[in-house]
This record gives sequence, C-alpha cells and structure tokens, in this order.
Amino acid sequence: MNYRFQNLIGAPYRGGNAVVVNNTLLISPVGNRVSVTDLLKSETLTLPCQASTNLRRIAASPDGVFLLTVDENNRCLFVNLPRRAVLHRITFKHPVADAKFSPDGRLIAVAAGKLLQIWRSPGFKKEFFPFELIKTFADCNDRITSLDWSPNSDYLVVGSRDLTARLFYLNKAAKKKNSYVKPFLFLGHRDVIVGAFFGVDKKTNVVTKVYTLSRDGAIFSWGYNVCDGKTEEMGEDLSEPESPGTPELRQGQNGDDGNEVNLKKRKEFHAKDEELDEENGHSLLHKMKWELLKKNFLMQAPAKLTACDYHKGLDMVVVGFSNGVFALYQMPDFVCIHLLSISREKISMAVFNDLGNWLTFGCAKLGQLLVWEWKSESYILKQQGHYFDVNCLAYSPDSQLLATGADDNKIKVWTVASGFCFVTFSEHTNAVTALHFMASNHCLLSASLDGTVRAWDLFRYRNFRTFVTPTPKQFVSLASDQSGEVICAGTLDSFEVLIFAVYRGRLLDVLSGHEGPVHGLMFSPTNAILASSSWDKTVRLWDIFEGKGGVEKFGHTHDVLTAVYRPDGKQLACSTLDGQIHFWDPLEGLEMFTIEGRRDIAGGRLMTDRRSAANSSAGKCFTTLCYSADGSYILAGGSSKFICMYDIADQVLLRRFQITHNLSLDGVLDFLNSKSMTEAGPLDLIDDYDSDTEEGVDKQTQNKSAYDLPGSMPNNGRPIIRTKCLRIAPTGRSWAAATTEGVLLYSMDESFIFDPTDLDIDVTPEAVDEALKDDQPKRALILSLRMNEDTLIKKCIVAVTPLDIPDVASSVPFRYLQRLVEALADLLEKSLHLEFILRWCQELSKAHGNSIQQNSRNLLPALKSLQKAITRLHQDLADTCSSNEYMLRYLCSTSNKR
Repeated sequence: MNYRFQNLIGAPYRGGNAVVVNNTLLISPVGNRVSVTDLLKSETLTLPCQASTNLRRIAASPDGVFLLTVDENNRCLFVNLPRRAVLHRITFKHPVADAKFSPDGRLIAVAAGKLLQIWRSPGFKKEFFPFELIKTFADCNDRITSLDWSPNSDYLVVGSRDLTARLFYLNKAAKKKNSYVKPFLFLGHRDVIVGAFFGVDKKTNVVTKVYTLSRDGAIFSWGYNVCDGKTEEMGEDLSEPESPGTPELRQGQNGDDGNEVNLKKRKEFHAKDEELDEENGHSLLHKMKWELLKKNFLMQAPAKLTACDYHKGLDMVVVGFSNGVFALYQMPDFVCIHLLSISREKISMAVFNDLGNWLTFGCAKLGQLLVWEWKSESYILKQQGHYFDVNCLAYSPDSQLLATGADDNKIKVWTVASGFCFVTFSEHTNAVTALHFMASNHCLLSASLDGTVRAWDLFRYRNFRTFVTPTPKQFVSLASDQSGEVICAGTLDSFEVLIFAVYRGRLLDVLSGHEGPVHGLMFSPTNAILASSSWDKTVRLWDIFEGKGGVEKFGHTHDVLTAVYRPDGKQLACSTLDGQIHFWDPLEGLEMFTIEGRRDIAGGRLMTDRRSAANSSAGKCFTTLCYSADGSYILAGGSSKFICMYDIADQVLLRRFQITHNLSLDGVLDFLNSKSMTEAGPLDLIDDYDSDTEEGVDKQTQNKSAYDLPGSMPNNGRPIIRTKCLRIAPTGRSWAAATTEGVLLYSMDESFIFDPTDLDIDVTPEAVDEALKDDQPKRALILSLRMNEDTLIKKCIVAVTPLDIPDVASSVPFRYLQRLVEALADLLEKSLHLEFILRWCQELSKAHGNSIQQNSRNLLPALKSLQKAITRLHQDLADTCSSNEYMLRYLCSTSNKR
C-alpha cells in the first residue's frame, strides 16, 4: 500500500520563530518539521522534509517561494515551498540566532554566533556550490540576537548580547571580500538587545529612524540630521563623525604612501556620490550623525521583554514579556494601543503579518500558537497541541474526524481534511487512556485514569453522561457494541472488566477472571462476543448478552499487550511481550499462525544503553495493532522508531515506516558516537549550559526536575521515541499513529500512478478520445478503466449523458467496479455536478447490488470513501438549507400566491 506522510497534528509549538508569507500563510516550526497554516481556508499541512534536530530558526523569501530552516545542529535546509522539496543543504559552523532574506530576495543575512554573514540566495539553477559567502563581519563582541534589513537591501541593523546595536553598510564596494567598512554603534542600553529595526518614511520609503529594544524593557529611538550629514560628506578632510562609528580605515594596505591613500579615498568618495545619485539621493546612513531622540521604558517589571517585532508600514511595535503579557505601541510617539495578557508563561515569539492587521504569538511552555487581530480584538487562530504524549486515537465512522486523548487530561477532536482542532474537552482530571466513536458519528466515549468513563456530544460540545464505579478504579481500555447500548471498560488496578448501560448510565455487571491489568478490549464486528487481553498472559472471550460469562481462554507464554478483531470477525490478533503477533480463530479456538516481529521492530539505541541496537532486544515489542479495512494486512507499532506493516496471508513484512529522524529524541540513532562517551557518561547528558542565570534557569530547572523525579529515565528527561496507538480510517485511505512527535497522518499518494489492469496494444488515450467522438460512452469508459488512468476515467464519466447512465453502468465489468467507485468518490469531493454523480452511484447500486453485497469485504474501502463524500455533502447542504430556511419559505409562499 502506497502510504505517504500527509500531516502532523496534535504536536505543540516548541519554540523558534514564525513567518507570514503572502499575508495568508503562517509558517511555524513543529519539532524538526515545518507546519504551514492557511489562515483564510483554515487548513494546515506539514512539509514532508525533516531536519536532523528541532528547528531553531526559519526564514522565507519575499515572494514566498523559498524557505530557509536552521536546526539546533546548525544544519540548514533550503526548501522550495510550493513544491515542498529540499533544494540545497548547508551546515553553519556557529549557532544561528537569526536569519533573514533581503527585501529583493538576492541575499541572506545569517547571525552565526558573533559573526554576521551575507550569503547569496540560491535559485532554481543546478550549481555545485549553491551557497556563496559574500561577506563576513566580525565586529560584534558577543552573540548576535537580531537583525533587520533596510528597504533598499543596502543596510543591516544588528543587535547583540554586548548591549550594543550596529549599523552595517552593504554597497558594491563593501560586498568585496577585501574591503571593510566599520559599522556605526548605537550605545546606551543596560541589557541584552532583543530587537533592532529600521524606521521608514511611509511616503519616500527611506530610512529615517532606528529602534532598539533591550530585555529590560527599554526602547530607544534614534534619528539623524540630514543637513549635517550632507555637509560632512561634502567636506574634503573626511573627518570622523562625533559618534562612535568611523569611515573606512582599511584602505591602501599594499605599501602605498599617504598621498595615494588620500587620492584613492577621494576617488572612492566620488564613486559613492555617483552611486547616491543613482539611488535618488539616498544618504549614507553609516556616516550620519545619529542621536538618541527618545527613550522609553515599559512598566512590566520584574518581567523581561522576550519577543518583539516592528511593522515598517504602520510604524508599530509589538512586544511580548515573560509574564505572558503583550503590548502594541504606535511609534514614534510611543502610544500604547493594546495591552493584553494571553498566557501565564513567557511569550517566545511575536510577529506581524504583511499588512500588519494580524499578530502571531507563540508560547513554547504551553505549546500554544495564537493569531490575534488587533483591530477587532478577536482571535483568528487559537491552536494548541497536546503538551504531553498522545495516548489514544479514534476515527469517526465517516473518517472525517479524529479524536485524540493525551496525558495532559484533554481530549481534542480534529478535522482530518484541514488538520484543525475544533473542540477541546478538559473535564477529565487524569490522563485519557482510551477513546471510541459510537456508530452514530456524533457521540464520543473516553476512559481515563481518574476513574470515569465519559460520553461526549459532538453537536452541543458537552459531556452528557459520566459513568463511575462505587469504588475508584483506573480505566485503561474501552469498547462498545455495535448497537451502542453497552460500554465495557478495563481497569488497571482491580483487573476487572466493567459493563455499563449507556441510556441508564449505571453499572450492569463486573467480569472477573483476569489476574493483570486489562489493556485491550474489543467487540467482535459480527456478534456480541467481547475479547479482552491482559498482562496475565491470556486473552479471554466473553458472551455478555447471553449471560454465559467467559466463553474461551487463549493462553500465551508472555504478557498480552493488546488484542484486535479482523473486520469480518473471523480472526483475532494479539501481541505479546516477546515481540510476537499471534493470530487466533475465535470460532474454533485454535491458533492459526504467529509472526515473529522482534527483529523487524528492533532499531534505535538509547543514550544510556550499553549494548548496540542490533544486540539489544529488551523492550522491543508491539503495544498496538490495527487491521486494514479489508483485513488483508495489519499495522503494528510499539517501543521503537518503526511501524511495521505485515501481509497476513503470506506472513511477511511489507514495509517499515520510520516515525522520525529527529535526533533531539532518544532512540533514533542505531549507532552512538564513541567520541561522545566519557568517564562521566555521554556528553549529551552532561549539563554544560554556559548562559547566564536568568536565561538558563528554565532549561536547568527542567533538566534537573526531570532527572530527579522518582522512576524517571536517566537521560535528563529526553523524550524517547515510541508509538502508543495506531488506527486506520474506515475508508482505508489513511491511518494515524500517536507517537512522541505527535499524531502522524499517512495517506495514499494522490498523484497519478500508472497501474494498468488489462492493457493491450489497442488500449491508448487516443482510442478513448476516438470512442468519445464516435459517441461510444461504453467503450470509452471500459478502455479508460483498463488503462487505470484517473483523468481519463473521470473524463469518460462526465461525458456520459444522464439518459445513458443506466445502460453504461450495467455494462461495466465487476473487476473494474472498485476503480469506478473510487473515481466517483473523488468526483464528489471536487466536482460541481452533484446530482449527476449521485445518479451514477444510484444506477451502479441497482445494477451491481448483489455483487457488491457478496464482495463487500474487498469493496469496503472504496464504499467507505464514497460514503464519506456523500455524508460531507449532505452536511453542507443541510447547513445551507437550515441557514436559508426562512428565505426558502418566503420564496415558496410567493410562488404559491402567483
């Protein structure tokens, strides 16, 4: 099955900056991937490319075509955003604090440690050295924190940790590697510079001011006198300005005398004057007499300024503080427009969109990303992923919704197509361990360690029923019968299965017999037999409605971790602690066969492991299983970086999916570097953070608290990659995995794949076109189905007249029926001819109803896709009609009167 990565949902925002492209696309880092959110369409997608570690910085070109990402290992990816493809890779030698494209898109400024590097932006051309380093400035005494380009791409203002902002000049001479122009210095701050920005005149688009912001909440406004600057430039002695900045000093270093040096200076000065004329008389900013115009301090002490951004068009500054408060100021008068508290934690990122009407905030501690419109004072986007690991998943029967439950006590319901969460339930007081959708598609069940099973109404978004027990118990598994009248929940501490009545809301029965936690529950799809798996090395079958209790008991040699039924109910699969998958015949009570999966799932080595990944098989087992929609293959995941797909008929491994390549997680590498091993242990586990106390207290406290907690892993709280839950959509077109990274969605590739079913020398696209011209819709459709080309099939479907639909539908051979149903489902999603496609579906059902019923197992994925499309259209029409109900009544009444 050709499944490919589609999206990543439920993952929290962990830090880094965000950028806005084309005023509608919000691009933000999510772990080692990049998430793109369309604010107009309310859709989000995740790029398939991955960085080696968590992303630290991203930058987008002005036209929105190129994207630059830098991770914690200073490895850079140059991505084509529309094509979602990696074009180039490069590694910087120093930690990158900021990177920005120039306004013309030709240059890239990179703040690498203390160095300011200017690179030429690569394009679509195939080059051996796509990244060309044009200039390196080494004038800063400490790490650079921020940078900003001037509108004409000739100047850069840079803020650093040495309490100083600098103005760099990039003219044609300065871009030469042997030339040097000393930057202008802005002094006076008493804390680290957080942001430095150019202030631009709205009418002339010329730089008139410079704003510098420090961590203690100080905002300095700098300006220059144009007349004084021009007088100084016209002087013949080229004397140094009174400010700390000086003109070029490194001229004539080839043994020339002083007269020749002065002559060269005059020549270069006249050349610069000619360049100024070409630039409409723009002044050389680094030679101006800059002076401090205004000094302001934000009254948020003891909170620190942690994020800021400036919009040149509106002349507005937004600042975020460590106490979760943000402020919006109108410059240059420094008027506070808005002051709002959006969280209790530090705001780690704040950015304007292109027009300046939206503000984007990020809080890394809460994993939250907010988009706020300051004019209407309302939230456009308020998305927050699960801050802790996702434990369980559940697809709705129509495959349109996906529910997730996590250790943060929250349940979130997502729209699969858009990747957006539209409701969050937070009534549980402990970790959510199991979820289940009822057949009605509008009721969700959840089980939690807080001792409750709750039922949620997805129409009114409320908890309408809560099931509890006389004595508190911790629930870890959940199941419901086909009718939705009975709920069964397995416990962690009392080793029992409790049965609840949904409508009465009371406890009906308690099934005892297990001697360990009941971690797996599932009803048979064909009858009312309940299968339960436990750590007592058994799988038990229960007949609940007949009152017979335990029907069958399947014994194993190791603890049973989970058990699932095949969709037809004729097979039961369960995974054990030794890494094997056992397949049973529940009707005969016999074991059919076993798949040895320990070697397949083995991979990845923890930093504390003393054995290599190949020799260490401890803990390598499958903790979650899931059958495909037709029951032909099974997905298995567990305590590993791999998800395995097995063919059940041949008992072979079809494919292994690697969850992530993120080296920030533990258990990804197969081979550890021996150079990183010291007498005190691995180097990565030694806390050598050399920052000051205020900035490093969060990281140090987090590492120390995770290391000292009882029962914690001895890796300083570093997350370990694993898969906790797997679910395949009822349509069979996609599946989801709850991992340490978040919820990974995989779907079949939607692009064209030429896969002919009955190809002959006469079956060509030209033959299809000729059949359509000769008014032979039957022949054209069958030829297109034999070629199995999606565009031709849809073209032939639309070409059939409504009167000929019954005749053409009855002439389609059964072996092409599944492909035709898939094409109809896709047309329903995209085509406007709703009644026409529904007529096709109706005639196909009439002509091939008996065959469809007899082969429902093979046709189930295609039929589920068709049902999903019809259900979505029905909901859209129902919403439209309900909103226009009174208008329709009025039109009907007026037509009757006439």
